[in-house]
Amino acid sequence: MDDDLEAIRARKRSELEQAIEVKDAVVPLQLTDANFWETVKGNPVVLVDFWAEWCGPCHRIAPTVEAIAKDYAGRLTVGKLNIDDNRRTAETFGVNSIPTLLVFKDGELVDAVVGAVPRPFLEETLQRWL
Repeated sequence: MDDDLEAIRARKRSELEQAIEVKDAVVPLQLTDANFWETVKGNPVVLVDFWAEWCGPCHRIAPTVEAIAKDYAGRLTVGKLNIDDNRRTAETFGVNSIPTLLVFKDGELVDAVVGAVPRPFLEETLQRWL
């Protein structure tokens, strides 16, 4: 009986350690045309960063987007969508300039930020929807 109890404790300890590792490793989701709507409609508040590899301002704001994904984990879902690989979704929202960050609440587009804005400006925008 003691061996069974110890095996259960070890399994539970392992599960908790894995859960902590996953939480600490929060990164923006990689969105595509295929999973975009599932993600947007399946989460209460979603921030989507429309970007491209060749875009300098996109690379400048990327650390901010990643930090927000980690700092707001559990309250906000953050995703990145490469417009070169996922043109259909970008065209759906008329994304002509990047980076464009769109905010969705309950599956509906509620706000947009265009350009590599400072983190306080982006957080102010998000606070309206959290």
